[in-house]
Amino acid sequence: MAERMSVHMRGITVEWLTQAAKFDHLFQMRWLGERFFHLPGDMVALQSLVWQVRPSCIVQTGVAAGGGVVFSASMLELTQAAGRVVAVEPRLREEVRERLGMHPLAHRMHLVAGDSCAPDTLAAVTAQLPANGPVMVILDLNPTHAHVLRELRTYADWVTPGSYLVVMDTILEYLPETMFAGKPYGRGNNPATAVQAFLAEDARFRVDEAIEDHVLMTLSPGGFLQRVG
Repeated sequence: MAERMSVHMRGITVEWLTQAAKFDHLFQMRWLGERFFHLPGDMVALQSLVWQVRPSCIVQTGVAAGGGVVFSASMLELTQAAGRVVAVEPRLREEVRERLGMHPLAHRMHLVAGDSCAPDTLAAVTAQLPANGPVMVILDLNPTHAHVLRELRTYADWVTPGSYLVVMDTILEYLPETMFAGKPYGRGNNPATAVQAFLAEDARFRVDEAIEDHVLMTLSPGGFLQRVG
């Protein structure tokens, strides 16, 4: 079987990220004025999924500077659906909350402060889920194996059949070891290894390889999981 182009290009993505990291390139990215730590390929992939699924709700873990939440909200706005983003962040900064609260897309965003897998946090998210309509999940918080696997097991049930559970930063499995000095994650301990463990125990999801093949450069190789069962 011929090698998939995206797999061939993965090495180029790793080299590009390694060089770009020397200049803090990802920390300079903005979406509608807010810092946004994604590659253009991921932006294309996510907008394609929102357009395809037309989710009533996007649940995502990780707010950071707020750009990811604003991006998801803007994609929902473009679909002209009545959807909203429910974003979870254990270290939600007050200045981020205030800034997003004044954003033109604030009506599309609901922020939940707390541990992403704590019972009270999950109850707060559940209260925001629609009675019907597709739900998509994006995990982009703590990139350790244990944490991502815990989130996968906890949030998977919310993903409706045909929709997607997107795991960001699976590229960490392929980056040079030198990039992980002092980090609690690295090769063998990251979102990619968590995805592998999750797929081995939950047959409802499969990797949608067509997405990576389409965008080629992504921070989430093997991380676009579609619920098929």
